[in-house]
Amino acid sequence: MKKRKLGTQGLEVSALGLGCMGLNFGYGTVTDKKEAIKLIREAFDFGVTFFDTAEVYGPYINEEVVGEAIAPFRKDIVVATKFGFNIQDGKMVGLNSKPEQIRKAVEGSLKRLGVETIDLLYQHRVDPGVPIEDVAGTVKKLIEEGKVKYFGLSEAGIQNIRRAHSVQPLSALQSEYSLWWREPEEEIIPTLDELGIGLVPFSPLGKGFLTGKINANTTFDRSDFRSTVPRLSPENLKANLVFVDYIKKIAARKMATPAQIALSWLLAQKPWIVPIPGTTKMHRLKENIGSRIIRLTPEELKEIETEVSKIEFRGNRYSEGAAKTIDR
Repeated sequence: MKKRKLGTQGLEVSALGLGCMGLNFGYGTVTDKKEAIKLIREAFDFGVTFFDTAEVYGPYINEEVVGEAIAPFRKDIVVATKFGFNIQDGKMVGLNSKPEQIRKAVEGSLKRLGVETIDLLYQHRVDPGVPIEDVAGTVKKLIEEGKVKYFGLSEAGIQNIRRAHSVQPLSALQSEYSLWWREPEEEIIPTLDELGIGLVPFSPLGKGFLTGKINANTTFDRSDFRSTVPRLSPENLKANLVFVDYIKKIAARKMATPAQIALSWLLAQKPWIVPIPGTTKMHRLKENIGSRIIRLTPEELKEIETEVSKIEFRGNRYSEGAAKTIDR
């Protein structure tokens, strides 16, 4: 698999990464540990060298699984994790990016991942109670100490991106971006382009919507976070399916799947964009990785742009409560 550079500090990763969250967090199911490790190692065999986790996924369990899985090839991969929440009784309880909390989180992540250095460390969400300069300054010290290599933010707005970057250069911003959610094109992507910061889109398949496997009759268990996503509510879901129908037509023409078209489109946007689709199924892993050989022509990209602009999506991407943690 071809490599891509994130930022200007030297970070290089596979063009597609693997989002590991869903292996045991967020979707209401927990993958058997042996199967999860097998999937991560299979991804590496297919050329994936970029693995994404966080201390709150589980909490903690996801880092432990990822750490065990990557042990045989640790020197050949990049592992990213995140800090930024209080965790009490196994649950996220508010934001916390105080310097002492960052250090506590990093020490825990190092131990669980079984590594001496965290390759890419993100602030999971901007904490309005802590100046971003203090956050960046703390990470800068951790880099100087050799505990972290590269710094990133997640779901940060342009002002905090600029302020953090002025203290410790950012290598990547992780935010939601897909054919289904294109708000980053307004301000975020131009800012990243200007500053030389890479973009790591999470939910590049629209939380599963762009796979084409979700239909008008699909329902989500209460333990699945998608049950709280307005854009996937029963009434909005039915209206939004017209978009998937269009992507299916493009996929049929290219002898690909809707998921492959969605990922190929993302890869075509900028050479410094690295999507991190997640999955718990081996055949989906192979399907996602197969997107790297799908080439959308300039004419096809223009056609997609024209057709998508005609579609009005219904519903927000987050519930009202979750949206409060997003920096603007």
